[in-house]
Amino acid sequence: MTQQQAPSPASADAAVAATAGLGLAPVRHARFAERVYDSLFHSIRTGSLALDARLPSEAQLAVFFQVSRPVVRQAIERLRQDGLVESRRGSGTYVRLGGRFAGASPPAGAATDMSHILHGLELRLIVEPECARLAALRRKPADLEQMALMLDRFESAAARGDVAHHFDYGFHAAVARASANPRLLQVLESLEYDVSHAVNLWRHMARMEPWLRTQEALDEHRAILELIRQQDADGAARAMRGHVERARIRMLEDAPQR
Repeated sequence: MTQQQAPSPASADAAVAATAGLGLAPVRHARFAERVYDSLFHSIRTGSLALDARLPSEAQLAVFFQVSRPVVRQAIERLRQDGLVESRRGSGTYVRLGGRFAGASPPAGAATDMSHILHGLELRLIVEPECARLAALRRKPADLEQMALMLDRFESAAARGDVAHHFDYGFHAAVARASANPRLLQVLESLEYDVSHAVNLWRHMARMEPWLRTQEALDEHRAILELIRQQDADGAARAMRGHVERARIRMLEDAPQR
């Protein structure tokens, strides 16, 4: 998937104006549609895009996120499938449920998605503790700096109410990279979509504000970082396993009861 050509200064300014106040963050990395979806989801969930608010045009969103219009279209289609937006002929795309999801049903396919995510968490329970163990033995100063940077950005973004979970994933990727085993990093990278989608599905089903558990996750991350810094391999592996296991438990506890 390729990005579109750089927009003119005038079109870029117009896109910024159209998206001002929505709590959005530019998207510059892989999995573009997922990142655009995440940011729009977050703006709807927190009320920056309120009920019946009209989304900026595809062209404006494409310029703002620095992606192609088909990428934006794919992200909006996912929002439509999840019942979060609706298209009105000749008018545009509007927020359907606002920031509260009052009385909303889980997204279409949520049961299947949950099963897929839980299987991914089982895989993470196998892979990530070993990543943390090897990271404690092999980490370099640059690795520790990258982990700390991801945590600082995670905390800052959450404090502003911005999308933050890509920094959560960034911390886990930094741990895997510090293992100096590229195959482990490849496995974790293959789960990036799962990590991102799990956060969104969990927010939707739990009907809760996305930052309520942020501090808990941050505390767990910082404990893992400190153990890696101390080169406590067994401790780092235990802490990482506990962190992923608690994520699994949170998913199960917050899922709606049938």
